[in-house]
Amino acid sequence: MIYSTKCTTPETIRQHINKTHPDLQFTPSHEHKNRISFLDLLLIRRPDKIEINIYCKPTTTDTTINYTSNQPNEHKMAAYRYMTNRMTSLRLTADRKETEWQKILSVAENNKLPLHHITKLKRYTRTQHNTHDKNKKWVIFTFHSPKVRKITNFFKQTDIKIAFKSTNTIQQQTRPKNHGMTPDHNKSGIQKLKCKTCNKAYISQTSRICP
Repeated sequence: MIYSTKCTTPETIRQHINKTHPDLQFTPSHEHKNRISFLDLLLIRRPDKIEINIYCKPTTTDTTINYTSNQPNEHKMAAYRYMTNRMTSLRLTADRKETEWQKILSVAENNKLPLHHITKLKRYTRTQHNTHDKNKKWVIFTFHSPKVRKITNFFKQTDIKIAFKSTNTIQQQTRPKNHGMTPDHNKSGIQKLKCKTCNKAYISQTSRICP
């Protein structure tokens, strides 16, 4: 919200908005040094315009699905497809766009992703889907290994689109051997995930509130 300091104040605006409905109470976030973050955007107020940049929370990590993981490539590339489309579609300055591009390359390198996969995404231009694409039917295959694609390749020339679901998920890896036999009130506990590559372990605690 942009307002004139000669006409009103943030407190006046807050009080007015919070009178709309008693169950809707808003707490405003104020700009700092002419900057304010909104979702994944950083808005920068200039005297004659509003500039934007990409905002990352201090807790943001560079972890995505590792390229060596037994996951479909579509799942591995999802985060990079989002970041690349965001970078190319936003009206960023050339310097900010280059900075974001270097961040994307760094994240890809840290997660063992071949960089030529990322450069293909950068050259990719989004096109509108025609009616024929919207009428296609979807079929889900369980991705056990890349060999599954030998089957899905048969559908390339048809009106059937393929989606994959993975068996290598945290839920499945942490599921106890006696799954389904444990009472609902006794499902909380401590879990340990050990990496087979580096032998490091991650330990966390889960809890469940009984009704």
